[in-house]
Amino acid sequence: METSETISEFYERNVNNITFKGATTPGIGHFNVFSRDDCSLITPYSRRDYYKISLIIGKGKLHYADKWIHVDRPALLFSNPVVPYSWEADNEDQTGWFCLFSDQFLQNGNRLGNLQDSQLFKIGGTPIFFVDDEQKKSVSEIFQKMMVEIQSDYIHKYDMLRAYLHLLVHETMKINPAENFEHYQNASQRVASLFMELLERQFPIDSPEAYLKLKTPTDYAESLSIHVNSLNRSVKEITGKTTSQQITSRIIQEANALLQHTDWNISEIAYGLGFEEPAYFTNYFKKQTGLTPNSLRNSLV
Repeated sequence: METSETISEFYERNVNNITFKGATTPGIGHFNVFSRDDCSLITPYSRRDYYKISLIIGKGKLHYADKWIHVDRPALLFSNPVVPYSWEADNEDQTGWFCLFSDQFLQNGNRLGNLQDSQLFKIGGTPIFFVDDEQKKSVSEIFQKMMVEIQSDYIHKYDMLRAYLHLLVHETMKINPAENFEHYQNASQRVASLFMELLERQFPIDSPEAYLKLKTPTDYAESLSIHVNSLNRSVKEITGKTTSQQITSRIIQEANALLQHTDWNISEIAYGLGFEEPAYFTNYFKKQTGLTPNSLRNSLV
């Protein structure tokens, strides 16, 4: 699982199907809108660093860390940069629309207010709304207007697009959110597996500048959008070790590799592994191994 898919990576992943790249402009941010006719049938489980609103017309499963929902009728899906998810279509019969936009695009639209904090994008909120035929028609018209506007030469077209986005949000707020999420039969297994995958993807550390981003159980819980207690319980149940023990074990494994196979000095290794001071790293390493980093390195000479 990637820690966060960027807008550029989104286009790279969809290079065969998506050619028009909207706008990424200083002072404006990024906004684009597409048809789902050629959308990916399976999207990777990950966070994105952009917001996305989709009108899904087609059947499939929406997966989160510890729950999933079967989308068996037209639905609006709201995703944000914090909550990771994946989509698995049941078949190739997929239509509808979606728009994606950056945080900067929102911040420059005063009329949108604190959309990031609204119930539609709120962590722990319900991100999917099933629509009836009349609602589907109304929402489809908004997306169609977006697609026409983004290709226009109108100087204020991004103000228009924010207005359509604003309208889309208000139309959705009239709809009751979905409540029929299913919990995995073995949620602990899934959560622990996602944690271990995310942990491994932090490594190897290729340079001191590419320092370790996720260092604590809370960091990992936030990245997976679950409560840290739930993460700790699942990891302990499945692996027999605590989340902290798993993180510590992997950091020490990486520290050993860096000490043995690179010419980085201790300060560079410490910084690369997320320690602000070399002394903190030295104490941490000695507590876990009984040796100082310098002692280990000297024993290899």
